[in-house]
Amino acid sequence: MPVRKGAEIAPAKGKLGVLLVGLGAVSTTFIAGVEAIKEELAEPIGSLTQIGAIRLGKRTDNRVPAIKDFVPLADLDDLIFGAWDIFPDSAYDAAVHAGVLEKELLNKLRKPLQKIKPMKAVFDQTYVKRLSGTNVKAGKNKLELARQLIDEIADFKRKHRCDRLVMIWAASTEIFMKTHAVHRDLKSFEQAMRDNHKAIAPSMIYAYAALKSGVPFANGAPNLTVDIPALMNLANQNGLPVCGKDFKTGQTLMKTILAPGLKSRMLGLHGWYSTNILGNRDGEVLDDPDSFKTKEESKLSVLEYILQPEVYPQLYKDFSHVVRINYYPPRGDNKEGWDNIDIFGWLGYKMQIKIDFLCRDSILAAPIVLDLALFLDLAQRTGMKGVQEWLSFYFKSPMTAPGLYPEHDIFIQLMKLKNTLRHLRGEDLITHLGLEYYD
Repeated sequence: MPVRKGAEIAPAKGKLGVLLVGLGAVSTTFIAGVEAIKEELAEPIGSLTQIGAIRLGKRTDNRVPAIKDFVPLADLDDLIFGAWDIFPDSAYDAAVHAGVLEKELLNKLRKPLQKIKPMKAVFDQTYVKRLSGTNVKAGKNKLELARQLIDEIADFKRKHRCDRLVMIWAASTEIFMKTHAVHRDLKSFEQAMRDNHKAIAPSMIYAYAALKSGVPFANGAPNLTVDIPALMNLANQNGLPVCGKDFKTGQTLMKTILAPGLKSRMLGLHGWYSTNILGNRDGEVLDDPDSFKTKEESKLSVLEYILQPEVYPQLYKDFSHVVRINYYPPRGDNKEGWDNIDIFGWLGYKMQIKIDFLCRDSILAAPIVLDLALFLDLAQRTGMKGVQEWLSFYFKSPMTAPGLYPEHDIFIQLMKLKNTLRHLRGEDLITHLGLEYYD
């Protein structure tokens, strides 16, 4: 990833193809949202790239440009969408089925959404047990399936006259997996695909196809995917940026906002109980214990890293952290997250915090997909490769360099992201020291 200060950034000329794995609630809400914004039917609320600003220099300089004016990002009019899904429904039909957006808005966007038809997916129910579909690829082994994806990526780029591509996994959470010996290098990985080895999940096949095609890859789910040695080496060899994992929405977003505040005031924690109900496809998938295990690992790690119980044992040693997710179909995409937080303060006196977050999962995820597509494209045009830790801001379980613990504090993550942009444009980093105002 290292790149020099004031790096040369290739211009965002031509079309940017955004390839989405999964055309469900998140992807259709993202696509429909972009189309609505282009038609001036809505505002890009929640998108840092579209409405975020960045301070440059001293506070007294009053230099606060919009991020999209500060760095050369692809324009929304230049985005072309493609997708794979196990169901053959168009983006319009899939959006109607997802039930996230109002039918009145979708009808205004019917024409562009109906044009987006998903390609057949690489899918194996072994890895996502609660889903099944008919729009699925066939092949003698997993390497052949990867080659089919590679051909489709090239065809999509040629057909739509795209200058650049990015790929984002916005599909369901796969079962919990650990790194296997076949993941150690590319030769072993490709042989494992030929052998249809169980350690090669569908998400890994997509990541492999993207990286072999020269396409940056982002993982929006907690799956073990691109974060294995074989694919990380491939990304670095091909000079491609990657990032992940697990879009930070809902309950974990609230944890990364609130936990840093508790820690900053040196308030102790006895326990944090979290439970969710949701009724979309994601909820159905997570009703399977093996898929939930993958998600649980992602959600549980946040507090440990933020609170650092090994540094502050008198405040955070042995705190109880419980996470539950319950599938409740009537709720649809409108997830509700309850948190009971047992804290203690001065002289050990106990207090409680209660949170009831009635959120819309895909509404929170859609702007993340947009920002990742644009920032990954920026990273590629800047010559950045490998793990893009500066994009940790968007993830529950951020990828890092080997042996480096992830930073979960959302305020530090945002500072890291903006300082990276300042660095790329040759501006001074903002440390908030501020002594120069008092000289």
